[in-house]
Amino acid sequence: MLKWAIIFLVISLVAGFFGFTNIAAGAARISKLLFFLSLALFLLFLILAFTAGQLVF
Repeated sequence: MLKWAIIFLVISLVAGFFGFTNIAAGAARISKLLFFLSLALFLLFLILAFTAGQLVF
């Protein structure tokens, strides 16, 4: 999922460079959504690993 966020970020940067502001804004919005969704899933699985006892420091 993080891979798709980076792809949409690149699309947004290229579209913004060429002046397609609506496409750039849409791609940036999708990129931001996917990034925060993947971050939330990472934190959820990290918490689950701690509670299951699989991850010990």
